[in-house]
Amino acid sequence: MIPPAPIGIFDSGYGGLTVFREIRRQLPQYDYIYLGDNARAPYGPRDFDTIYHYTLESVQQLFDLGCHLVVLACNTASAKSLRTIQQHDLPNIAPNKRVLGVIRPTTEIVGQYTKTGHVGILATSGTVKSQSYVLEIAKFFPNLHVFQQACPMWVPLVENNEHDGPGADYFVQKYLHELMAQSDKIDTVVLGCTHYPLLLDKIKQFLPPSVCVVVQGNIVAKSLTEYLLRHPELETLCSKKGQTSYFTTESAIGFDQKAAIFMGEPVQSQQLKIGASPVR
Repeated sequence: MIPPAPIGIFDSGYGGLTVFREIRRQLPQYDYIYLGDNARAPYGPRDFDTIYHYTLESVQQLFDLGCHLVVLACNTASAKSLRTIQQHDLPNIAPNKRVLGVIRPTTEIVGQYTKTGHVGILATSGTVKSQSYVLEIAKFFPNLHVFQQACPMWVPLVENNEHDGPGADYFVQKYLHELMAQSDKIDTVVLGCTHYPLLLDKIKQFLPPSVCVVVQGNIVAKSLTEYLLRHPELETLCSKKGQTSYFTTESAIGFDQKAAIFMGEPVQSQQLKIGASPVR
């Protein structure tokens, strides 16, 4: 028999913790392994092949740790790697395991939020260049008009704990202005990077109150709940002790300090070298 194992949660850095926090809130009974590839972050500016290679290595690492199901809690990795991993790699390396992303759950329901049919996407350069949101939204809501804006300074602001400071105001206003200048009918804005919820208060401050801001954590958590209900054969392979383990490819001390900001509680991680055993 195949032993049950934790659900794997992967992100290139810390942003995936905003999604994981909501997943754990809605599904507290499961065990989780969070892996942050912080040593090689940010993924956003990197080319397709590099992001795909890094993501596949990290997914394989979570498989090696026992996970049967992995969630890419990273928009850039989901945009540039998920489909290739699902269609090309899994049939060869792990045909009974599954990898899910964060873009599809969001695009499946984004049309429910807009009245004007004009939707804005705020994301990393990599996600914007991939056109993943534009293509996925078109599958579900072909009549929507989608406008994208890359926000290359937002991830560094968050990861350096400057998202609450006055210095962040300039770059928040800058990218929001550039997005809204593309269409005065935008009434729904998707935060297409899992780091961006930490900027939510400032984003709302500089957007018209009539604009709906869509945050992914709750959406992805609900989608995962429904996925597990539809796939009981996989759900039974998810262990249920309510425990969480954290791994990072950078210094555990540095990760713990920043991760605590995202999780709102103390975090204890282990450093893990990709392709090697955890460093204790």
